[in-house]
Amino acid sequence: MTHTLPGRRLPRAAVGVLAAATLTGLASLPAVAVAAEPDLGIGQLAPITGAQPGSGVDVPFSVLNKGTEEVGKVWVSYTVTSGLAAADSYGNCMYSTESSADEEPEKAVAVCAVDQPLKPGVLYVPEQPIGLKAQDSALYDKVRVSIDSTEPGPSDNGGSDPVPGTGAPLKLVEKGPATDADRANHGEASSSADVTAVNTADFALTGARLKGEVGDKVTASVKFVNDGPAWVYRELGQGAATVDVRIPPGTSVVKAHDYCSPVTKTHYTCGTSQSWVNPGRGETYPFVLRIDKAVEGATGKVSFAGAARPFDENAANDTADLVVDAGAGTTGGSSTGGSTSGGSSTGGSATGGSSTAGSTTGGSASGGSTTGGADPQTATGGNLAATGSSSSLPLVGASAAALVAGGGIFYAVRKRAAAVK
Repeated sequence: MTHTLPGRRLPRAAVGVLAAATLTGLASLPAVAVAAEPDLGIGQLAPITGAQPGSGVDVPFSVLNKGTEEVGKVWVSYTVTSGLAAADSYGNCMYSTESSADEEPEKAVAVCAVDQPLKPGVLYVPEQPIGLKAQDSALYDKVRVSIDSTEPGPSDNGGSDPVPGTGAPLKLVEKGPATDADRANHGEASSSADVTAVNTADFALTGARLKGEVGDKVTASVKFVNDGPAWVYRELGQGAATVDVRIPPGTSVVKAHDYCSPVTKTHYTCGTSQSWVNPGRGETYPFVLRIDKAVEGATGKVSFAGAARPFDENAANDTADLVVDAGAGTTGGSSTGGSTSGGSSTGGSATGGSSTAGSTTGGSASGGSTTGGADPQTATGGNLAATGSSSSLPLVGASAAALVAGGGIFYAVRKRAAAVK
């Protein structure tokens, strides 16, 4: 049997009185005031068109304190893609670059500490629009403006160390009381806009001429390059270019490049490692082919497909040939076509870009030697690289592996590092 300790028990009525008194005392305590979180918004930025390379670009914006309390200090930040640069250097701004990551290109960043109060319900604009400059490479660019009530931290993507500006500070001035339309237009703390420049970019293709005998394996390296002067930045998730490769008759594909997908057994479509391509950069697509039978003048075609290229005014290098000369007196084995020894092409950003196309190696044969240089050696005409016979399959395999390590194909599923927050 369980025994209880001796003592006096309070009557139920007394317990009720004590509980009521406790609740009354708690209710009489003063309420603790909780400060309202600042509610700041940036007006939606309008697209900017007709920018001229080498000229200034003005970016007007507006700020609204949608809360009920005055905000004593704010931070205005703006980022631009590589075709744009800061023209004005504000003394209260810190300037840096943010490295490319998560399929986004490198950006220039400015973080400005605006040490002045923002009244609730009042619309503010800068004394002058943000001053930018269109670079020689400008074409399709983006600008993004944000506002915060606390100082933004450094980017997780890394980049250069911040450098202070040297000019007059960026200031905000009152424009007037906000209307209901203003409140609707300032729904978010950041806004971005496209900036389109009047510029061109020349996308070019190079094919290959291969020699071998029936049963040989030969490697054709198709090359895509952006000859500039502009960089080309597509929407996130869309490759910078799409290349169609049609295999010469009498041959079959032993191994295609990892960026290339089959449409049929003789037709492949190739993408790029990123959604942008800088001037002088591109991709190289090695194809290992087997010569199944001798076909006189066997010629495949390389051409552009996919998204329109209104910026490309030179159609002369938009197609190329893949030619296989079978039974032309070679000694058998494997031969390599396309980029020559040491040649490589790189997709993505020129400074900190995250994608690298592989380099391919050409050999020598009775048709001539291709042993050096970063670009394919041109045959008797057109965009055709001439190659002979060599044992280059191990090098091609290493090249493809290096390409995969340098940048993932756009059509593969990517998982970002922070999947769950």
